[in-house]
Amino acid sequence: MYILKKKFIITFLLSTLVFGLVFTGIDKFILGGETETTADGEEIENKVEDEILVLFLGVDGNDVNQEKGLRTDTMILGKANFDTGEIELLSIPRDTRVQINGKEDKINHAHSFGGPKLAMRTVEDFLHIDIDYYVKVDFVGIKEIVDAIGGVELDIKERMYYHDPVAKPPLLIDFQPGVQELNGQEAHNFLRFRSYPNGDIGRVEAQQYFMKELAKQLLTPKNLLRMDRLIKTYYDYVDTNIAISTMLKYGLAAKNLEVDNMRTEMVPGESTMINGISYWSYDMLETSLLVEELFGEYKIEY
Repeated sequence: MYILKKKFIITFLLSTLVFGLVFTGIDKFILGGETETTADGEEIENKVEDEILVLFLGVDGNDVNQEKGLRTDTMILGKANFDTGEIELLSIPRDTRVQINGKEDKINHAHSFGGPKLAMRTVEDFLHIDIDYYVKVDFVGIKEIVDAIGGVELDIKERMYYHDPVAKPPLLIDFQPGVQELNGQEAHNFLRFRSYPNGDIGRVEAQQYFMKELAKQLLTPKNLLRMDRLIKTYYDYVDTNIAISTMLKYGLAAKNLEVDNMRTEMVPGESTMINGISYWSYDMLETSLLVEELFGEYKIEY
């Protein structure tokens, strides 16, 4: 029975949250208990039947449990409907200028100030929607996961080169265009690359492409057979408030999700300079319309 439950749990993880839950381990949930609470400590109640909404936080650090001083490198709001099979992801550029504790700042600073709870609350205030769940993963874990499945195949569209000898450890990103299989370190480097002609938009598009390909390759039969090894590899790199009971609830329905047909969007806006600092200035009207289209059932009425 334990093996059967674990299979359902991992299928749920790989299918629904695509990127964040890919790295979630069963031990975390067992140790964390069954009680699920919101950012404000209130008990969670599902708002839409057979559906889950999660804020994914990707941090570039060595300890996923670290909060203060650690900014989010990736922030994605994801919704999965187990009845229709639809998966919808909204990427929030890390430099998006929003209100954090009453002060204008980059949205990726929220986690640094107050961990995942403040990050959730900041996104709620920004998009005016009710978010119950978060999944936080350390990018170090990506290297381990990719190596555990024997690499991830990507079609790199353009030359990617960046060298930072003073980084700790020194960083060298060097890819030629074409289809190639990346190991863990190379996948990590691919995600860290920022020198795109269209700036943060290019980086967000690369992250979305990576998460889709990784999810598809993780769901292959050979990798489903490696789940015990994957759980052991990645459980140290995840922090979440999703209880094991929720995963078991959706485990059997996860097979209905369509990874190939997932919809990926980004908060609309443009790059701007304010007092010498680069921000992503979101378009209020377009953002509101997009959020209504993607997550209308979760809107907070004021």
